[in-house]
Amino acid sequence: MAVDPRIPDLIPHAGAMCLLERIECWDDSGIVLTTSTHRDPGNPLVGPSGLRSIHLCEYGAQAMAVHGGLAAQARGEGALPGMLVSLRDVELHCRFVHDLDGDLRVEAQRIHASDSAWQYFIRVTHAGKLLAQGRAVVSAKPVS
Repeated sequence: MAVDPRIPDLIPHAGAMCLLERIECWDDSGIVLTTSTHRDPGNPLVGPSGLRSIHLCEYGAQAMAVHGGLAAQARGEGALPGMLVSLRDVELHCRFVHDLDGDLRVEAQRIHASDSAWQYFIRVTHAGKLLAQGRAVVSAKPVS
């Protein structure tokens, strides 16, 4: 399945590092995306043993970026560049994810927003089973 053409323009990565493929739904408070890139041997996060679940934090961070960009566009604005500054209360419920058939479901729910920072609850599931969850904070990077 083709990558939604909006996604590469909304995250600060390119090529194989663009981990998300499809926007399932979104609104002002959050987003749900799906992807099968966890099974791709060319995934740049894959190590000798496979794709570790800790890398699901990057999937969640990219979901946050996509949501922030879509929300900014909906307001008629450009997305502000941001920097991931904090991960909190991260729970990992498996060691590896590269061997899971089907898609990952990646959710990002905004729980706080200000002019300089955004906090999200991120959650990654597979076939209804929780793989990872936690909170992440992004700080706006000053534009020079």
